[in-house]
Amino acid sequence: MIRIEAYTEATKDHIRELNYEWLKKYFSVEPNDVLQLNDPQQYILDKGGYVFYAFYDDKIAGNFSLLKIDDKTFELGKMATNAAFQGKGIGNAMLKFCLEKARQLGAQKRSFFFPTKLKSAIHLYEKYGFQQVPMGETHYVRSDIKMEKRLTAND
Repeated sequence: MIRIEAYTEATKDHIRELNYEWLKKYFSVEPNDVLQLNDPQQYILDKGGYVFYAFYDDKIAGNFSLLKIDDKTFELGKMATNAAFQGKGIGNAMLKFCLEKARQLGAQKRSFFFPTKLKSAIHLYEKYGFQQVPMGETHYVRSDIKMEKRLTAND
C-alpha cells in the first residue's frame, strides 16, 4: 500500500538522501540541488512550495516537491524513488497526488525541466498528459527539455 505524507522535521533528511542517491546514479549534484536538498524549509517551503513523501509498507520509498513559480504555476521538482521500491507504482502514485495537489492550489500549469536520458520517466509524464514545450531558462545543467501540463477542473 502506498500513502503520501507531507514533509515534517522527522522526514527532512530523506529528501536529501533520496535525491542525492538518484542524482549521483544518473547525473551529478548541482549547486541548486545542494541548496534545496540541504535546506528544504528555506528553499522550497518558505517560498510557497511543498515536499511530500511516498511510503510503501511504512517505509519511505520516494519523494517529490512542488516548487512555486507563481500563483498559477508549480514546478515538479526533486522527485526520486528509492531503487529498492522501483516498479511498485510509486512514481504513478506521486504524480497523481502531485497533479491533484496542484489543482487544489489553483494552479493552471505544472511544469518541470528534465533530461531526455530518462526515457521511462518521460513515458510516465506523457501518460499523464505532459507535453514538451520550449525550454526557456533553467538553472539545471542536466535538463535538456521542459515538459508542461495545463491543468483543468478534471485533472
